[in-house]
Amino acid sequence: QVQLVESGGGLVQAGGSLRLSCAASGTFFYINDMGWYRQAPGKQRELVATIPSDGSTNYADSVKGRFTISRDNAKNTVYLQMNSLKPEDTAVYYCYVRAYSGYVRDYWGQGTQVTVSS
Repeated sequence: QVQLVESGGGLVQAGGSLRLSCAASGTFFYINDMGWYRQAPGKQRELVATIPSDGSTNYADSVKGRFTISRDNAKNTVYLQMNSLKPEDTAVYYCYVRAYSGYVRDYWGQGTQVTVSS
């Protein structure tokens, strides 16, 4: 089993910055993919950014150039640096990891609220 603990959400004015963190703990051999998704009220959950174990990155077009995903494998932690935030970035942000503990399984964090005021 893998437990994910997210932190770093909050309220910020448009143009501001926030940094989200997600630490994985528990019993597993290794973590493959890590990433962030978000869900705004009345909308489906959507991909924000992912970072596989090779360190490559993938971003939604709406956040390219503003958000940066990174990971610290020694700490089993993934980060999302969010700059130039816009009101449309307001959502609950969910951390995601794909871990191997005898079998591959996806795990989700509890979600952290990000609110950007205009």
